Amino acid sequence: MKQISDFEEYKTVYAHAIANPEVFWEDKAAEFHWFKKWDKTLKWNFTEPSIKWFDGGYTNLCYNCIDRHLEIRGNQTAIIWEPNDPKTPSRLITYNELHKEVCCFANVLKDVGVKKGDRVCIYMPMVPEGAIAMLACARIGAIHNVVFGGFSAKSLADRINDCGCTLLITADAVFRGDKKIELKQIADEAMADLTVISSPQQNGAIKAIVFNNRNEPVTMQAGRDFWWHELLETASSDCLAEPMEAEDPLFILYTSGSTGKPKGVLHTTGGYMVYAGYTFNEVFRPQSGHEIFWCTADIGWITGHSYLVYGPLLNGVTTVLFEGIPNWPDPGRFWEVVDKHQVNIFYTAPTAIRALEAQGTKWFEGKKLDSLRVLGSVGEPINEEAWEWYHKNVGKGNCPIVDTWWQTETGGILISPLAGITPLKPAYATLPIPGVQAVLLNERGEEISGNNVEGNLCMKFPWPGMARTVYGDHERFKNIYYSTYPGYYFTGDGCKRDADGYYRITGRVDDVINVSGHRIGTGEIEDALNEHPAIVESAVVGFPHDIKGQGIFAFVICNAKIDNASILTTEAQKLVFEKIGAFARPDRIVVVPGLPKTRSGKIMRRILRKIAEGDTSNLGDTTTLLDPSIVDIIKHKAAELSETL
Repeated sequence: MKQISDFEEYKTVYAHAIANPEVFWEDKAAEFHWFKKWDKTLKWNFTEPSIKWFDGGYTNLCYNCIDRHLEIRGNQTAIIWEPNDPKTPSRLITYNELHKEVCCFANVLKDVGVKKGDRVCIYMPMVPEGAIAMLACARIGAIHNVVFGGFSAKSLADRINDCGCTLLITADAVFRGDKKIELKQIADEAMADLTVISSPQQNGAIKAIVFNNRNEPVTMQAGRDFWWHELLETASSDCLAEPMEAEDPLFILYTSGSTGKPKGVLHTTGGYMVYAGYTFNEVFRPQSGHEIFWCTADIGWITGHSYLVYGPLLNGVTTVLFEGIPNWPDPGRFWEVVDKHQVNIFYTAPTAIRALEAQGTKWFEGKKLDSLRVLGSVGEPINEEAWEWYHKNVGKGNCPIVDTWWQTETGGILISPLAGITPLKPAYATLPIPGVQAVLLNERGEEISGNNVEGNLCMKFPWPGMARTVYGDHERFKNIYYSTYPGYYFTGDGCKRDADGYYRITGRVDDVINVSGHRIGTGEIEDALNEHPAIVESAVVGFPHDIKGQGIFAFVICNAKIDNASILTTEAQKLVFEKIGAFARPDRIVVVPGLPKTRSGKIMRRILRKIAEGDTSNLGDTTTLLDPSIVDIIKHKAAELSETL
């Protein structure tokens, strides 16, 4: 695919995309294979809302990820699997081999009764078979719902029930670091808790395909559970890709809502394909030849969908799939893998960057990292200190950092530098990519023009990768994203646009604290706190204050034992005063060993708010947290602080 060559061309292309959006996206869509060209490029309104891209066109995502590359790239590596244990050999799968494995498993899906439009739940470790299952579903027109292989049985059952899955694909077990997770046992508990009535040919009972990942003993229920390898024994490697209408559903992915009830965001085939392929190419800018791309996300998250599996394969790139964790067996694991596989583009989360930063730089000893060309950040706004550390120690000062802003609902990156093209500014997502029309709105829903302004981030025009609905609840979809500001897609994020027109995400709008009439985003305070040399990460929430309306409570993680918390508090308050102003100084600062985070790295602020408010009687479901035990520790630390005040 063609790439923008310099910043002046970016500005020209961006202006063209705003003036002629349908022509712009027609050109991007033409880069892919279509069984039948579309009749209408775009039909839309943000009132119902209803969005249709490439209506009447027929394509297949799997075909575009694999089949169209075979003539030129058949013998090129498509997937590099790096196991959890560095002593276990890596596994390399060529595009030809991937085609064969996907076709075989697609026929397995058909053999167990899966049809076009059926929902298939994938609850897998980070092994190639997880990606193969996704691609096989796309090949035959089944709708996949990938659930991160660390969610509890209840969370898994809730998702299966909500979208009416007829098949569950899982594995016996997996190790993450030195921790074993019994996936099949969790899946058994989930299947015992189902209320869904499956398709008639399955006699009302969900079926399960189990991949033998670790040779762990598991319970297999006759007639319900089937071994992956046994089903493959008789499966044909011939499977034509199903022509899918552009607006046919592709996948459902659950994301947390403000009410605590996950919502199943639905993405469709044609628009998502075009957008994932286009944004991967334009943002990361892979070079011709055998470029190695590594996104450290799990396939259970949208980042794993768009920029671990689909985006790289749509561009004929080699993608690294990593089963392990950043700090096992030691904090140098990421850098060992980069050198081992000569990774060119590395894409990870600020949470991981800050965690590794806290371990010091000794883990870079003996690591060259000279293959790296582009670095990326995803999942949350990256603070300036972490950005600088990442740039200096990982990129050796030579690699542009694409600080990408997007959401599960957007399907792909909306605001980001283009690697090597956009002038960078630490902690800024910089500019919307061509084809994205971002605006800032005030509380009255009026567009805020000019620079050096702040407002709520919205989109005024559709893009192909955007979600079409919340599965089974279109009214909820409308209320969340299109009702606050009629005529706009509301991201839920606050944003600043600086003197250069660069965008900086300030955090969720509901993560805004009103202190004595001053509205301030928690992200701003956190950025200031994180510049303290002892503070690695922070989370700020509001709590009731008799004088100011809301006070500021900061939970901070430090990189060493703090002997005198009062000195740290004084220094941190002074830092915030200097960076933002007196009104933003935290009233309370408590040092904690960790924060309540979801598996994707998102901080569960509702839990911290309740702790800050002293209301710990009902903190809600904490089982989906990465480490539920951290909640009790934080409660204890906060209570100790309260006793000293």
